[in-house]
Amino acid sequence: MAAANSQFQLVTFQLGEELYGVDIMDVKEIVKVQTVRPIPNAPYYVEGIFNLRSEIIPIINLHKRFRLKKIEVSEDEADDEFQGGFIILNIDGLKIGIIIDRVARVMSVKTDDIKPPPQMLSGIGTEYIHGVVRQEQSGYLIVLDIRRLFNPKELQKLIAIR
Repeated sequence: MAAANSQFQLVTFQLGEELYGVDIMDVKEIVKVQTVRPIPNAPYYVEGIFNLRSEIIPIINLHKRFRLKKIEVSEDEADDEFQGGFIILNIDGLKIGIIIDRVARVMSVKTDDIKPPPQMLSGIGTEYIHGVVRQEQSGYLIVLDIRRLFNPKELQKLIAIR
């Protein structure tokens, strides 16, 4: 992330009832929900793979990884163009898609505004969290550290899936 006293941008998205953000520099693109092909014997949090312009991308279900419920969608919201999809992350050269409930927006955050995460935050282990940013309207934004979402063994499994 950025140096102290500087600003950087986050792509924010909703998973369940919570708002999350990842550094925009780690995001390759955002795509609408696609057909995902399941993979036999994949880890429990891997939904499968999909083909993005001839590139095979493993798709991770953070709802399963973090043990979160999916957001409830009303009929009015079901047609919303920002409803659901994948954020394609680039983790040290490995492209991985994560399932999201809703894209929120891109926002600028001051490094000094990021506070350490509380010990227990909605069932998510603090090892995955870079920090928390307080927000007036929505309470707080959880900033994920995508490099800690997967340990080296898990990354090797994801590489093998492709």
